[in-house]
Amino acid sequence: MSAALPEKGRAWAELKKEMQARGQNDVKWREGKTAVYVFNAGPEIAQVQKEAYTMYMSENGLGPLAFPSLKQMEEEVISMALSILHGPEGATGAMTSGGTDSITMALKTARDFARANGKAKSKANIVLPRSAHPAFEKAAHMMDIEVRRVAIDPKTLLADPDAMKAALDADTVMMVGSAPNFPHGVIDPISALGEVAAEKDVWLHVDACVGGYFAPFARMNGVDVPPFDFEVPAVRSMSADLHKYGYAAKGASSVLFRSGELYKHMPFDTDDWSGARMITPTLAGTRPGGAIAAAWAVMNFLGIEGYKEKQGLVCATREKIQKGVEALGCEVLGDPKLGLLAFRHPELDSYALWGKMLERGWFTSITTEPPSLHLMLSPFHAEVADQYLTDLEAGMADLRAGKTGEKREARYS
Repeated sequence: MSAALPEKGRAWAELKKEMQARGQNDVKWREGKTAVYVFNAGPEIAQVQKEAYTMYMSENGLGPLAFPSLKQMEEEVISMALSILHGPEGATGAMTSGGTDSITMALKTARDFARANGKAKSKANIVLPRSAHPAFEKAAHMMDIEVRRVAIDPKTLLADPDAMKAALDADTVMMVGSAPNFPHGVIDPISALGEVAAEKDVWLHVDACVGGYFAPFARMNGVDVPPFDFEVPAVRSMSADLHKYGYAAKGASSVLFRSGELYKHMPFDTDDWSGARMITPTLAGTRPGGAIAAAWAVMNFLGIEGYKEKQGLVCATREKIQKGVEALGCEVLGDPKLGLLAFRHPELDSYALWGKMLERGWFTSITTEPPSLHLMLSPFHAEVADQYLTDLEAGMADLRAGKTGEKREARYS
């Protein structure tokens, strides 16, 4: 498919109508039938996102001297994040465009920290559980860092601290735990990983892209959330996505560090060219002011009480669906505590069942190890949980009757 720039422009009314028509075949996330990619927290939050974003849509986070308002909002977003993640005195960080950006910058910082301390000068490696996000591999690929994937516990689906310890060596610049991991929605034993990291003096990063703005409020609501953040002394950095359970507009994430001494290895700073000195905290140069403004606005709009209400609703919905799928004979993987859920039926093809749900308008994710259906729930899913379970039961009946569905190819694209 190709398109040439038109000789003459078209009226916005015409273009808007075409754009709306093109979206007719997109997933129906506004109806709650999508449990991946979109975090629907309701119309009030959507209004805050849009209005805050458009107020600063032309401003550029690249220029803090030109736009001190953005600098102040970003600093306050990071401060608020650290306040719920046990950030110690001196902890700091920056906003990024998303989880991959946050993870990339954390790995770059850990690598440069290691080099500054006489380690990993000619080669480096990262040790991570099998369940850790592929963004680590993408970042390692860009930096020519060896990736050492370590098998997870087959029963709990958690990272294995002893196995990860065995994979460490003098060239390891980072080890990783997830809170929670994406495939199974379970929180790795960060305290135990911290003991290994402290013993071996290795940088421990917690990927809380999913749970960073969820787990603290779940804990406030009484959920038994184990230590996972800077509460664990060996944790040196974290990634936490604002545009997931922080309910900010895309793309907004945060990368956080225990101290300024660690953080100082992240920014890029150069004056070796014909222009003015350039300092950028993250991989991006231009950074959309709208994303910073919307994150700040949503966090202040919700506050602790608002987040507790939203995350409590998500947990209750997950528990309801969990009980529902178990009543249908499905097995839930691991011990999920937040908003993610993976499950499978012992007798039915998971991907065929995914296809039957797609026929009924549901677009969700999958887990490949083991093959299972995967949900990442939002507050709006409380309104459609019963329908999901009804459709799931009908899809299972179809498969038992020999009516096969479309199988899901195991990839994101």
